[in-house]
Amino acid sequence: MSSNQIKRTPAAAAAGTGSATRAEGAKRKEILAAATERFGRDGYEHTKWADIAADVGVGPTALYHYFESKQHCLYVIMDEAIEDFRGRFVALTSDSPDPMEALVAVLRDCFELTEQEILRNRVLVAEQGLLATARASSREEQARQGVRARARELQFAWATTLSQAMEEGAIPKNDPRLLARASLGLYNSIWQWYRPNGIVALNRIADFFTERALAMIGAASHGEIEPRMVA
Repeated sequence: MSSNQIKRTPAAAAAGTGSATRAEGAKRKEILAAATERFGRDGYEHTKWADIAADVGVGPTALYHYFESKQHCLYVIMDEAIEDFRGRFVALTSDSPDPMEALVAVLRDCFELTEQEILRNRVLVAEQGLLATARASSREEQARQGVRARARELQFAWATTLSQAMEEGAIPKNDPRLLARASLGLYNSIWQWYRPNGIVALNRIADFFTERALAMIGAASHGEIEPRMVA
C-alpha cells in the first residue's frame, strides 16, 4: 500500500457516514425552518424556491437533495405541525384520570408556542386547499396522504377524549367526531388572522378561546379555568 493511501476501518467509515447523516439532517431542519418563515410571512404562492435556497446558503438545485419540490417541502411542514400537535395532545391526555382536566390542559397548551410554531400553524391553515388534489409525483403524493392521515389521527384522538368525558358525565352527550372537528376548526381559525406583533396578545386570545371552546363542548363552568394575568 502506498504511503499516501490510508485504509479506513469499518468503524471509521461508519463514523463518517454518521456524521454526514447528521449534517444532512441539520440542513434539512434548516431548510424547513427557512421555508416555514417564508411561507408564513410572505405566503406559499409568493415564495420562490430560490429564496429559500438563498436563506440557507445553498444553490436552488441543492434543495432537491432534500425535497422533490416546494410543494413537497410544504407537505412536510404541514405534517410536522399536525404530528407535533397530536403528540402533545396524547402526552397530556393518555395518563390523565380526568378527561376534563386533560382537555383544559390541552386547550392551554395549544397556545404555548414559539414564533416558529405560530408561523407553522399559519402555513398549515392557509394551505389546506392544496391537500385536496392528488399529485402526479409519487413522493409528493405520499407526503400529501401522510398529512391527511395525520389529520385523521388528530381528530380521532380528540374525539376519543371527548367521548370519554361524555361517558363520565363531564360534558353532555353529543357526536364526539363533530365536536372534535368543531373544536379544531375554532382553534385553526385563529391562525388566519393572529399576528405575533398585533394589538391582541396571545395570552388574551388563549383565555378567550379556552372559555368558548369549553362552552361549545358543554363545560363552560368547569372549575379549572382561571384567566391568566398579562405579563
